[in-house]
Amino acid sequence: MRALIQRVSQARVEVSGATLGETGPGVLVLICAMQGDTQAQADKLAAKIAKLRIFKDDAGRMNRSLLDTEGGALVVSQFTLAADTRSGNRPGFSTAAPPDEGERLYEYFAAQLQAQGVPVATGRFGADMQVSLVNDGPVTIWMDTEA
Repeated sequence: MRALIQRVSQARVEVSGATLGETGPGVLVLICAMQGDTQAQADKLAAKIAKLRIFKDDAGRMNRSLLDTEGGALVVSQFTLAADTRSGNRPGFSTAAPPDEGERLYEYFAAQLQAQGVPVATGRFGADMQVSLVNDGPVTIWMDTEA
């Protein structure tokens, strides 16, 4: 699975002008299931993100996790994280999981992150979503379970 994690002071996802999910201080997780990904990978990624020390401690060092800060997560599916741009000018997405498997793993990942104790809000898989955020820091982290 691939994830782009952004530390945020706030984030929101909308579809057709209606807010589906939002979070205050915490993270925006853009997530993509790749072909061959498993629930075990989603479990590992959820646990890692919940414990990722990217929030400032009292000394101003990134030394606290979502669990430490009681921050929330907005989890949004984004199959374009599978983009292959090695040839031509149009990205290819053939390495992304098929839509039914991608949706299943997206929902499973969000549930596993919530099971770690993180309040989770989500977007809608496959929808044309508008995502707004205030990136705090900025802090942006790329994670790939295959890397």
